[in-house]
Order: sequence, then C-alpha cells, then structure tokens
Amino acid sequence: MIDFILKGGFLMYPILLCSVAGLAIIINKAIQYRGIFRSIERPLNEVLKTRPLILMPIIKGLEEGCDEQELTVVGTRQVRETERGLSWLGLIATITPLLGLTGTVIGMIKAFMVIATSTSVNPSMLAGGIWEALITTAAGLLVAIPISVAHHYLEKQADDIAFLLREITLSLYMRCRDGV
Repeated sequence: MIDFILKGGFLMYPILLCSVAGLAIIINKAIQYRGIFRSIERPLNEVLKTRPLILMPIIKGLEEGCDEQELTVVGTRQVRETERGLSWLGLIATITPLLGLTGTVIGMIKAFMVIATSTSVNPSMLAGGIWEALITTAAGLLVAIPISVAHHYLEKQADDIAFLLREITLSLYMRCRDGV
C-alpha cells in the first residue's frame, strides 16, 4: 500500500487526506442521523416526553408563542444544522477524481519527457510516469465513488429528517393553536 502511495506521486497525499476526511464525516453523520431518527421517529406523545435535543428550539418557540412563520425559521435552522458537513462530502467527491486526473496528466508529462530526452526508448523508461498516471487516477476514483454514494445517501437521510421535523412542528403548532 505504501508502495502505491509513493509511486503515485505527491498528489496521493491530498487524495489520502480526502479519503480520511470523507470517512470521518460519513461516520459522524451516520451516527448523528441514527440518533436523530431514534429520538423523533416515534409517536408524538413519546417524542414530547423525551424532548429530543433537535426539537428543543421548536418546543421553546412554541412555549414563547411563536407563529407559524417564526417556527418555520427555527425548523429551517435545525435542518441546516443537521446538514452541516454534507457539502464537504460533495466537495471531496468532486475534488478527488480531479486530483487523480491531475496526477494522470503529470505522469504522462513525465513519460513524454523521457521520450523527448532519449534517443532510444524502452518501456521500462516510461513505466514511472505511466505508474503515476494510473495509480493517481485509480486512487482518485476509488475515493470519490464511495464518498459520492455516501453523500447522496446522507442527503436523503437529511431530507427525511427535515420532513419529520416539519411534520412534528406542524402537529405541535396545531396542538398549541387549538389549545390541546
């Protein structure tokens, strides 16, 4: 593995950094979302007994007499808070193949430089540049593809959380309005 990183050239380091950062974000968001779903995907009366952290600003807004528009702003703020970090996954999924492509170009430039400076070329002279080209391309794609899949999955989870929050907020607002 270390040999591949070394043969891939200096662009392997940012690709490796992207993979570690992406994995950390994925794990963090998966744990966070699982906890949120466990706390709010129950009957409303049970949810209100446990007073989940994500609902506290909404409950506080209702207790202070916020109208529907103000509750929408509070709910949107909570949704944005749950989505924080997802944009980094999208960025990592976009950047890593580009880093790999840049490594491909650099590797091919090295291979052509060998051709240009030599009167007779044998394949082993080109191997270093071609290695670098292929390794960085593969590494960029191997990082980007699973991160892209995870990004879309987590975005769907965030959308589901947002929908549940809207449902709960509307139910709570209707209860307060009707005096229940």
